[in-house]
Amino acid sequence: MITPRRLLLTVPLAAPALLLLPRVAHATPEAMAEAVRGFTGGAPVSRGRVALDISPLVENGNTVPLAVIVDSPMTEEDHVRAIAVFNERNPQPHVITAQIGPRAGRAMLATHIRLATSQTLLAVASLSDGSFWSDQAQVVVTLAACIEG
Repeated sequence: MITPRRLLLTVPLAAPALLLLPRVAHATPEAMAEAVRGFTGGAPVSRGRVALDISPLVENGNTVPLAVIVDSPMTEEDHVRAIAVFNERNPQPHVITAQIGPRAGRAMLATHIRLATSQTLLAVASLSDGSFWSDQAQVVVTLAACIEG
């Protein structure tokens, strides 16, 4: 049983904790575009050669399977240098960058990510000839993740 004196001592200590309740932080489409420009150095990004494989409807945003496959022969002369994934509504717009080269044999990235809410994802591949190629997908999330305090 809490005595009135102890109750009076715990209330002021608990009040600041209310300020620490979780809130959802979101990047914006503009922040995503800026992150893409940072990856490409401002070079133009063409659609094609990249396939972003993700379910269009995700029940739980805490663990979402994602794969990116790039059409490339992966030879010394013609290969993928890096694959990056971006989003517009998670706390950070830049999800992951994987550096690869011709010895990888296959230009592919497979992982699990967290999604804060329904949003657009963009995969961009950097090729050895200096070009950038992309694919995007719309994903609907029913149970959000990425809640920050």
